[in-house]
Amino acid sequence: MIPDFAALRAIGWPHDGWPPADDPWAASMATYPAGRPARVVEQHRSGYVVAEDIDTSYAIESLPDWQRPRLPADQRPAVGDWLLVAGEAGGNAHALALLPRRTTIKRSSAGKHYGQQIIAANIDVVFIVCSLDGDFNPRRIERYLLLVRGGAHPVVVLTKTDLADAGSTLGELEAQQVDVCAVDARNPESTTGLERWLGPGTTAVFVGSSGVGKSTLTNTLSGVHRMKTGAVRASDARGRHTTTHRALIPLASGACLIDTPGMRELKPTGEEDLAEDGFADIEALATACRFRDCRHDSEPGCAVRAAIDTGTLEPGRFANYKKLRDEITGAADQLATHNARRGNEKRTAGGPRKVSRPPRRRS
Repeated sequence: MIPDFAALRAIGWPHDGWPPADDPWAASMATYPAGRPARVVEQHRSGYVVAEDIDTSYAIESLPDWQRPRLPADQRPAVGDWLLVAGEAGGNAHALALLPRRTTIKRSSAGKHYGQQIIAANIDVVFIVCSLDGDFNPRRIERYLLLVRGGAHPVVVLTKTDLADAGSTLGELEAQQVDVCAVDARNPESTTGLERWLGPGTTAVFVGSSGVGKSTLTNTLSGVHRMKTGAVRASDARGRHTTTHRALIPLASGACLIDTPGMRELKPTGEEDLAEDGFADIEALATACRFRDCRHDSEPGCAVRAAIDTGTLEPGRFANYKKLRDEITGAADQLATHNARRGNEKRTAGGPRKVSRPPRRRS
């Protein structure tokens, strides 16, 4: 059966038809000729919901491999992933394969043991939503920018602009060549500034803390009250979790949105690059230091300290840079250890097995 590519396009399919021969998806689709594309639109503890158009979605039977307890979380399907499925939609439909991811937004999992958590997959635009209330934190924006990598385009969206002047914040971010848009999340006319990033076939994701207005923005852009919203606490302006799972929502523009639960903890995975992911200005300054191994503390000829002294570099931004640099280094060490351990496990599992032989009898 030939897929309805126009219907798939409305939920983020990046092509007008079959993927070209040099596309990684083409090989997977050739391997499973009976499969058809479907997108993961909801991810729950017990399974997945997929869609092949904007009007219908259905639960799908998972591959047994995805249910193995020892399978790393980042190797299981996530919202935004494309699967190849077979069987009747809403009936005996089952997954055949997970198509290779084009982009991912991910973080390190909470807990002592190293792991990666996929926030969303196959994303074109990441809207980093921050509210200009008592919980506003420019350093948190920098942390989010660090996690947006691998081809997705970041846009900082400032909400609740009636509570504070966004001028200085806009200037700081624009100086870093980051796209910024200030909106009233409840006003459809105010959110038209986001339309330039929401063209047909585009997939966008909202990320940010609880209470910043992600679900309100989703409801405003979709024109339907799909997502539950709630008020923030008056004591500290922090929000309550109203979105409890990730979900993909189509828009009239032909784009689709992924709304995510609020995130308090944003741990690097160890794969980030400070020069490419939000701190190119500081990395460029560091190349002008007198000593190649300069730690930017009290060394003579430090270009970074000179920039702070002259007001070119904001001290809080530099302090956050050093904190994130140390976190990335620690996470990279954990990742290397994790990969080495997994490599040893695979070699042990795939190695030759010892055959038990009965003892030889003496003649």
